[in-house]
Amino acid sequence: MKQVNRAGTPVDVAGAFPDVGQAAPALTLTNTDLADVTLADFAGQRKVLNIIPSVDTPTCATSTRRFNELASKMDNTVVLVVSADLPFAAKRFCGAEGLDNVETLSTFRHPEFHQAWGVDLCSGPMTGLCARAVVVVDENDKVIHSQLVDEIKDEPDYEAALKSLSPDVSA
Repeated sequence: MKQVNRAGTPVDVAGAFPDVGQAAPALTLTNTDLADVTLADFAGQRKVLNIIPSVDTPTCATSTRRFNELASKMDNTVVLVVSADLPFAAKRFCGAEGLDNVETLSTFRHPEFHQAWGVDLCSGPMTGLCARAVVVVDENDKVIHSQLVDEIKDEPDYEAALKSLSPDVSA
């Protein structure tokens, strides 16, 4: 079992976090139209999974805004913001913020995602939510970048995620 920190306090994270070079784990998540989607729905595209606890927290909102901004620089790439937020809340957040370059996906009907992707916060007050992470998957669903953020309150390494897509793109 891995650990991350929440304000310096260790929090257990269960599941197998994907390593660079391995095939992306299967996933089924729910979009803002309440339809279930899988990796096959994004076939042929590169995928940046911005995995967050909730868009209702400052750092999660910031990373969602930042990836929305960066998405316009990425060819053949979709940014998927994954959280336990209900699709209604994620849609409302993106609408209020004018974010249209990211697709929000919810784990609310598919909590198995947490374990399958190694982001299951299983101790502390945030139990049941996702740890903060970024996983970049290529067109063939192979992991080309993965970061489980050590401190939940910290933003991910945008530059490293973008470099995995193209050495010419910078944050």
